[in-house]
Amino acid sequence: MLYTLFEYLDQAYDIPGTGVFQYISFRAGMALIVSLFVTMITGKRIISFLQKKQVGESIRDLGLAGQTSKEGTPTMGGLIIIAAIVLPTLLFARLDNIYIILMLISTIWLGAIGFIDDYIKVFRKDKKGLHGWFKIIGQITLGIIVGATLFFHEGVVIREKPDLPQEITTTNDLLEMDGLVRADSPFPLESEKSTKTTIPFVKDNEFDYSRLIAFMGENYEKWAFLIFIPIVILIITAVSNAANITDGLDGLATGTSAIIGVTLGVLAYVSGNVLFADYLNIMYIPHTGELVVFIAAFVGACIGFLWYNSYPAQVFMGDTGSLSLGGIIAVFAIVIRKELLIPILCGIFFVESLSVIFQVTWFKFTKRRFGEGRRIFRMAPLHHHYQMKGLHEAKIVQRFFIVGIILAVFSVITLKLR
Repeated sequence: MLYTLFEYLDQAYDIPGTGVFQYISFRAGMALIVSLFVTMITGKRIISFLQKKQVGESIRDLGLAGQTSKEGTPTMGGLIIIAAIVLPTLLFARLDNIYIILMLISTIWLGAIGFIDDYIKVFRKDKKGLHGWFKIIGQITLGIIVGATLFFHEGVVIREKPDLPQEITTTNDLLEMDGLVRADSPFPLESEKSTKTTIPFVKDNEFDYSRLIAFMGENYEKWAFLIFIPIVILIITAVSNAANITDGLDGLATGTSAIIGVTLGVLAYVSGNVLFADYLNIMYIPHTGELVVFIAAFVGACIGFLWYNSYPAQVFMGDTGSLSLGGIIAVFAIVIRKELLIPILCGIFFVESLSVIFQVTWFKFTKRRFGEGRRIFRMAPLHHHYQMKGLHEAKIVQRFFIVGIILAVFSVITLKLR
């Protein structure tokens, strides 16, 4: 909204200072600040409202230390996160950008699914919440929307090796090119539709999903959506549910998501900047630089919510927040063609999910084989395993954050580590 307004004022009246809104770096900074402001201001009021309405978490006794003290803590705090993401994005991002539109749809869509689930748990007093199949259907539908848009929309293109003007060669030129990120590239770049993505650690670090259906003969590329859309569905479903599983300790999912968000912002910036893309020898994806504004709001929302969600938590995000956070991360990674980095970047989510899968699978297998179910971990997900070993909740979260930061740095390094 403000981008369009100030662009008009700059062009029509040449008012000093209005041109600053053209710069992504400025708008991303403003989105981060406003997101923090919205979270801090509205957070207290929403928590008070939830307490007044007795929207409290019902805790199932698992025998964990400090668990009973969480009983009655307000939940559905994910509404704070969604508000702090959507509002700054509407204010500072370009709303004609297809990627921004997709991110807003994903945020609200998964937030709505999570809200319905929380509503059933809290107000209908049904601990099971929304039936698992309805969640899956909602995630699949979003995957179809995202996958089909990325495949068929004419504005979704890539440019692998841009031909830069020879005069853009110095460090000063590079520093001055923040203006290039603010809007469309001033260079006449030829772009193409593609289902290519980035493979870490490989010298020619690109893979085209369409190759998976090369057996279909000539012109198989036009049928690539048959494999691309299911892959998008799988990634969105897996990551959103993994974030939901990780949300079991105060601040764990929120802080981990903030770390992932910062990394995704870096990856989006270099992918959407023709100079950095050329220097790093990665595919240039026009218009994805605008996503830095969105992810700045995302990071601000996570950090602001962490103020209330850190140990001891004053509010829980519920499925309203956890499904949204995971879905946003998944869609964002897909859009900037870095989804194959998810097992590394989202290593905390990944390991938490695997711990549940391994635990359940091994228990069922041993029960059939020996008549008695056996466990790999003392309790799954993994964070509960460490709780059962006697580690304090806050210490577990802090150590997971450290691991998350290491994985984030490693993910950025993969741009050059081939």
